[in-house]
Amino acid sequence: MGGEPSRECERVELNTVVILSFRLIVDSSRSEQDWLFPPVVVRLLRHLESRVQIHRDAINLCQDVLRGKLVEWETVFHNNLSHPIRNVDLVVTVGGDGTLLQASHFLDDTIPVLGVNSDPTRPEEVEGFKDEFDATRSTGYLCAATVNNFEQVLDDILEKRATPSDITRVSVCVNSQSLPTHALNDVLIAHPCPASVSRFSFRLRDNSQSCSSLVNCRSSGLRVSTAAGSTAAMLSAGGSVMPILSKDLEYMVREPIPSGATNPSLMHGWVKPDETMNIYWFTEEGKVYVDGCHFTYTIRQGDTIQVSSKAPVLKIFLPCKLLSVCGLSNL
Repeated sequence: MGGEPSRECERVELNTVVILSFRLIVDSSRSEQDWLFPPVVVRLLRHLESRVQIHRDAINLCQDVLRGKLVEWETVFHNNLSHPIRNVDLVVTVGGDGTLLQASHFLDDTIPVLGVNSDPTRPEEVEGFKDEFDATRSTGYLCAATVNNFEQVLDDILEKRATPSDITRVSVCVNSQSLPTHALNDVLIAHPCPASVSRFSFRLRDNSQSCSSLVNCRSSGLRVSTAAGSTAAMLSAGGSVMPILSKDLEYMVREPIPSGATNPSLMHGWVKPDETMNIYWFTEEGKVYVDGCHFTYTIRQGDTIQVSSKAPVLKIFLPCKLLSVCGLSNL
């Protein structure tokens, strides 16, 4: 009888792992000037300094874990990224959802990413500081690991016990020219001044070239969200949370000015995987904001913006709690 295959035979060979982290700078001389600030500001600054140390400790722990594995790795600060990430087998982001979001703009659909939430929100701290400041930190919605389980999650990846999920991203074209980055969370199309009115129209077109009715809008802009981004700004605006593996996009016209000629129910809806949203821009100035302020592109009056879910997916090792909602597991 043959024996069971050894774990070493099942092991995934990772040539290179890149750790991405945000850079934190602390003014070490600030404590000598505490007397210049009100007590609440001093407490806030000391709290932030303690969070900086927690984050640094998380980076050190992840590095120590990797030193014990048979992999090559390097550390890169995310604000030093300027070119697509190539020729690596795994990207590990240490920070929060924002760090993973930044990294996503430099990844195609071939390199998986694992998010490590370096400093999860602690409810007792939020409660303790609620009368002074908001102590909430990153929710780590897309982060499958913390410092407490990073080695176990990494071992699951190395031993092929975990597989990444394909997460939908937003593709944006301006006048049929694709923008060089894709949105993991959402796209906002609006006037660069938040107090200005944006004038635009949109319609949906499917692969058979069948079109929906034209919807004319005067508002503060248009937001289009992925499932991953549906718990962020879209939810705050009254949108719906989508299952994380959904390929649909959700759209919402922001603060529409009522018009008797437009059905209010058309201000919020979904773009199916076989559909493209065509947006016709009638305002002198405009911006396309990709994942908040991560990337912005200028548009002008007369431009046509095409939004769809046809972008390359992003492969993410998701938290088990997200997959369990879908009745799935990454193991």
